[in-house]
Amino acid sequence: MVAIVGRPNVGKSTLMNALVGQKVSITSRKAQTTRHRITGINTFEDAQYIFVDTPGFQTRHSGALNRSLNRAVTSTLTSVDLILFVIEAGRFGPDDQKVLDLIPPGSPTLLIANKLDRVNDKESLFPFMQQMSALREFREIVPLSAKNVDDIKRLLQIIKPYLPEGEPIYGEDDLTDRSERFLAAEILREKVFRWTGDELPYTSTVLIDKFETEGRLRRVFATILVDRDGHKAIIIGKKGEKLKQISTEARLDMEKLFDGPVYLETFVKVKSGWADNEAGLRAYGYE
Repeated sequence: MVAIVGRPNVGKSTLMNALVGQKVSITSRKAQTTRHRITGINTFEDAQYIFVDTPGFQTRHSGALNRSLNRAVTSTLTSVDLILFVIEAGRFGPDDQKVLDLIPPGSPTLLIANKLDRVNDKESLFPFMQQMSALREFREIVPLSAKNVDDIKRLLQIIKPYLPEGEPIYGEDDLTDRSERFLAAEILREKVFRWTGDELPYTSTVLIDKFETEGRLRRVFATILVDRDGHKAIIIGKKGEKLKQISTEARLDMEKLFDGPVYLETFVKVKSGWADNEAGLRAYGYE
C-alpha cells in the first residue's frame, strides 16, 4: 500500500488518478476537495499497486471537519508500505514542512516534486533538490508532472521494488474499494466545487439519499448540504441554471465511470453548523 500525502492543492488526487489509470479521486482547484481516504488499485501481471489518496493536511482551520481530515492523514501513515510526499516542484513552504513532520521517522518515503511542467527554469531545480535532500533521508526524489504519461510509467517502476511480496489483495479488475454510492457522492461534490469556485466556502457536502440499480441503470437521489441560505442560492443559480449544469456534468461522469445510464435527481438543503459538529460529521461518513 502506497500513501499519497501533502498539503492541499499540490496535485495528490491528479497523481492518484494517473497512477490508477482511471478517475477514482475527485479534483478541483479548491483546497480540501479530498475529504476521505480513497483507495485506488492498479493491477499488472507481476504487481498490484494499492494507492491511498489522503486529504491535504489542514493547518489554517481548526473546526471539526478539519480535525477529521487530519486524523485521516495521520492514521494512514502508520499502515502503508511506502509514502509519496508530494510538493510542487520549486516550492517548499511552512505548510509542506508541517506535513513532512507528520511522516514517522524511518518510514520509506519518496519525495515527489509535482507540476514540473509549470517550472520555466529547469536549471533552478537542481539546487532546490539539494535543499530538499537535506531535510530528510528520502529514498528517492522524483521530479515529474502527473499529467505526463511517461513520468507516471517511470514512477510506477520506481515504486515497484518497495512493494512487499504476496498474493494480490484485490481482483484484477478492481479500481477502488469504495462503493458506487460513495463515488456518486464524490463526483457530484466535485461538480459543486468546480461550478461555484470561490463563491462557496468549503462547508458543503453531498449525501446520497437513495441509490438504486436496475440492470445497467442507476437511479441516484442526492442532497447537496450547505451551511447558509446564501450558499443554497449560489448553487441553484439564476432560474436553477447552475444546479442544472452541476447535475448534468455529474450524471455524465457517473455514466462514464459506471458504464451505464444514470438517472440523477439533486436537491439542495441548508443545515447550519454541520461542518463543526463531531457527531453530525460521523453520521455523514467522516471519520
